[in-house]
Amino acid sequence: MQLDLNLLTALDALLEEGSVRGAAQRLQLSSPAVSRTLGRLRAVTGDDILVRTGHSMAPTPYAVSVREEVHRLVEQAHAVLSPIRELDLAEMERTFTITCHDAVAVAVIPVLAARIAQQAPGVQLRVLAENPVDTDDLRHGRVDLELGGSRPGLPEFRSEPFGDDRLVVAMRADHPCAQGLDLVSYAAQPHVVISRRGRLTAPIDDVLEAEGLRRRVVAAVATVSTALQIAARGDALVTCTHTLGRPLIDAFGLIALPLPVESPAAVINCNWHQRYDSDPAHAWLREQVRVSLAEITTG
Repeated sequence: MQLDLNLLTALDALLEEGSVRGAAQRLQLSSPAVSRTLGRLRAVTGDDILVRTGHSMAPTPYAVSVREEVHRLVEQAHAVLSPIRELDLAEMERTFTITCHDAVAVAVIPVLAARIAQQAPGVQLRVLAENPVDTDDLRHGRVDLELGGSRPGLPEFRSEPFGDDRLVVAMRADHPCAQGLDLVSYAAQPHVVISRRGRLTAPIDDVLEAEGLRRRVVAAVATVSTALQIAARGDALVTCTHTLGRPLIDAFGLIALPLPVESPAAVINCNWHQRYDSDPAHAWLREQVRVSLAEITTG
């Protein structure tokens, strides 16, 4: 038998009000409409539900026995269809998964983790490395946020620039170019390219080509830390972000010089699936990431 769950709402109103007229006012319906619904309830349950006693109506024993359960079910239905939009950060328990490259992880995640621990101690972070290939992790909810330079192209995804960072050239402190670097000397040195896909070129190569120059790339690696470790052991240069890369640059005892050519800043995008647009907890997480990035890039 197919049930009309709207009957539960009507039954709850009838049992609470004790009359067709009162239930009609509560439901903002006409009395004849509620009277017809009462007839349907009687047919479904095999019980009179309400019976006339003089000038009023009284619930049957069956109606009395199910009144509390019916009210509870209606309240649960309202809770499901009208979710709470206000966050209780102190009580929230949730695990968020973020993917990003290692420079973002080293620079941003400690600040982000501290903010989250202070505001929502029940929240856990899972920070994963960037995948070398595109995945369906955002689409299927295995990842909540992606932080990096790429932007998804499909309309089901959302993407916002949360900050940017200028490019610098990292090298050993005793590198032959440590005292100064122009475009010619930059092109003459060996280079390590950072690419999660293993690409051996980058936008800077187009700039060099326009100037009649070409650099020699000795390696393409997936992480900033690997690239900087190679630079620390030889003469290779690494072009990377300044602020986000600074903790790793310092950790390997390297120096950073300005890129010897005008170059757009590296944009840091935050990507997520549209299913989280109206999720207040996810919106709160995005705001914490935004503030953490701003604290680092402006500080």
